[in-house]
Amino acid sequence: MSLHNAFFNTMLLCLTLLPAVRSLASEPTAGKQVEQAFVARDGAEVKYLLYLPADFDTNQSARPLMLFLHGRGESNGPLSTVAKWGPPQILAGGQQLPYIVVSPQCPADDSWSSDIQQARLSELLDSIINSFAADADHIYLTGLSMGGSGSWRLAADNPHRFAAVVPICGRGNPEHATLLMDLPLWVFVGDQDRVYQANLDMVEAIRKAGSDRIRLTTLEHIGHNSWSAAYASPDLYNWLDQQSAKK
Repeated sequence: MSLHNAFFNTMLLCLTLLPAVRSLASEPTAGKQVEQAFVARDGAEVKYLLYLPADFDTNQSARPLMLFLHGRGESNGPLSTVAKWGPPQILAGGQQLPYIVVSPQCPADDSWSSDIQQARLSELLDSIINSFAADADHIYLTGLSMGGSGSWRLAADNPHRFAAVVPICGRGNPEHATLLMDLPLWVFVGDQDRVYQANLDMVEAIRKAGSDRIRLTTLEHIGHNSWSAAYASPDLYNWLDQQSAKK
């Protein structure tokens, strides 16, 4: 083998190993929230925070999964910005949750409700379920503000995929009411929020469609930030644990 060919083969081997080395740097670890990246079918890199329950390595049963969609403000900045609010904030503060928690970051020039992001979220969810043997009957979806709107759409497009959905101060489409009528839903919104009436209209449309599985919590004297109280409520997680796609 010539010196030139030997050098070429060595460089090719190094380049081949680079992705593996990079992935090992953020290896998923039970009880720890880590940064990850997923390449969608369209070639885009979807960055996300991943948390595995503390007993993930020792408890081999299928685990419930929570997909969290952040608000507009968390699109700007590093991936760690996603942990500013909601479940990833709880985990970043050292508390534990019994779910696999997936918290992707939306590009600043797009929104969770767009066709592109909706497709990528579905692909990411498929990947996580397959990689970590998540319990398909206990997939929970939640999001705040822009993420609440994205949750409404993802739930309407995939109503049989989720065990329960918690849209917080987002905007849904009342025309999707019949698609959502069988889903357990818990809606949170502040009565001083600009999207307050839109949330009431959404809840009313779903109830008129025949749903008796939707809950509404209105926070008095609260503006847009209804998520702090929502995600701090033990009742929310107790309610989620009682929901199953089998039902």
